[in-house]
Amino acid sequence: TEEDTIRILVSTDNHVGYAERDPIRKDDSWRTFDEIMQIAKGQDVDMVLLGGDLFHDNKPSRKSMYQVIQSLRKNCLGMKPCELEFLSDPQEVFGASTDCVNYQDPDINISIPVFSIHGNHDDPSGDGHYCSLDLLQAAGLVNYFGRVPEADNIHVKPVLLRKGETKLALYGLSNVRDERMHRTFRDNKVHFYRPGQQRNDFFNLLTLHQNHYAHTPTSYVSENMLPEFMDLVIWGHEHECLVDPIKNDITNFHVIQPGSSIATSLVEGEAVTKKVAILNITGRRFTVDKIPLKTVRPFVTREVVLAEDKRFKGLEKKQDNRQEVTKRLMTIVEEMIEQANALWESTHGGDAAEDEETPLPLIRLKVEYTAPEGSKFDVENPQRFSNRFASRVANQNDVVYFYRKKTAVTKALESVDTIKVDTLVQEYFAQQSLKILPQAPFGDAVNQFVNKDDKHAVEMFLLESLSTQVKGLLQLDDEKVTDDLEAQIEEYRKVMEKDFVIGQHKQAQRKRRFKPKPNGWDSDVDGHWHAQPEALEELVASPPQATSKSRGGARPTSGVVFSGENEDML
Repeated sequence: TEEDTIRILVSTDNHVGYAERDPIRKDDSWRTFDEIMQIAKGQDVDMVLLGGDLFHDNKPSRKSMYQVIQSLRKNCLGMKPCELEFLSDPQEVFGASTDCVNYQDPDINISIPVFSIHGNHDDPSGDGHYCSLDLLQAAGLVNYFGRVPEADNIHVKPVLLRKGETKLALYGLSNVRDERMHRTFRDNKVHFYRPGQQRNDFFNLLTLHQNHYAHTPTSYVSENMLPEFMDLVIWGHEHECLVDPIKNDITNFHVIQPGSSIATSLVEGEAVTKKVAILNITGRRFTVDKIPLKTVRPFVTREVVLAEDKRFKGLEKKQDNRQEVTKRLMTIVEEMIEQANALWESTHGGDAAEDEETPLPLIRLKVEYTAPEGSKFDVENPQRFSNRFASRVANQNDVVYFYRKKTAVTKALESVDTIKVDTLVQEYFAQQSLKILPQAPFGDAVNQFVNKDDKHAVEMFLLESLSTQVKGLLQLDDEKVTDDLEAQIEEYRKVMEKDFVIGQHKQAQRKRRFKPKPNGWDSDVDGHWHAQPEALEELVASPPQATSKSRGGARPTSGVVFSGENEDML
């Protein structure tokens, strides 16, 4: 019955803030997110489930944060009581600083609670290890669950909810670097907990944010690694919308991949119609209602192989064929623009407001222009070609992508693009004679600088590493310093490498912070305060907390450990 059905709006990869500096596309991401929240309110769902990457940037802009807060307040707050009964310990599933689920907070009226994990774009970082979801949770707007405080030893405890006779165990697994997550599953270090009572009565729903497909042998999480007691898995991170449930015949659970709500790359998978899912759970059964999103900018992509396309037959043998090739490619782009506009009209029908114009579409034409030996297709500069449609498309600088057929050499060069920053650092140091700086922590610091925009990561790493080395050397006897100083330095470096592997070195890097800017400090005259050596201060390191051992038995299965430690959760 309706009284026993939990209705959940499911969405992932909203990427609010994407292309916010683009004069045409700057408002696309938050407008679609607002549409999603309006759908949640209009459909009168019991809750919203977000599968990571709510924001596109690790440190979202004020505008992005403002738009998300405004949309959440407008659509999720209200006097209608939430009918979900909360059965978990909030500090276990939301963090030690959280006293209750937000819809039970007496100081705020939440009618539609939002539950979210973090993705790879909005993951925690910096002093305090906070992320944007922590801010939204502190404001009472989001319930942030699925935290991963220790990536090499993960404990996944469910949020337990009940409505009528339906019981829901909601599991969350926020993003961890794919290779590391794969290794943690492989080493049986991922512990999933089940309710101690009536566990067979719960519908088990898992939300995670990882690579779904094997880009490399270890850079993804296989469906078969996940526990078989799951009923449904919501897979975030992949942007192609595959909202129809697909059953895994080995584990017997179903998988839904909602995809992104905005195209962040001009690839074929992003051109699929964007949708959200309304998940209806009654007892141990579920159904899915699919709702297309209407604010998404139309996107059409095609691929043309000039040597095989009849429209370009014989052109490769003509001299100075650039003008003719360009003209025929422009005809194809014109067709794509018409197709995109027709797609918008068919999606909206008579729903569009009279004063609402059809938005400029995203157009992507991939052109393989390899010609037979002795001939060639002379193609125009891709940006010059794209600019011909400046007033008619939203992506006026990259409408066309020219490429040649891959050869063994190009494939080898292409593999360079997939190398990680820390791998490059390790390979570089393997060829050098430097013996002071530890390689793995340095790679991590450079990775934080490049991928997380942490401008002080390398500086703080150098201060930490060198100060540790100097303190250790000052404690040595004169005889050791005289006899074998290089060996002592090498020994300290190995210790730091080992500490990094077990996680201690990363914690040590967080024991400094910047002092508040002094009164009267003039950045124009004195320089940026954070660039000054005296701006950093040492913090007293707190001793690491011992992890509690499981009281119940544990058995490894497909890289997963099931435990009965939480028997008191109900």
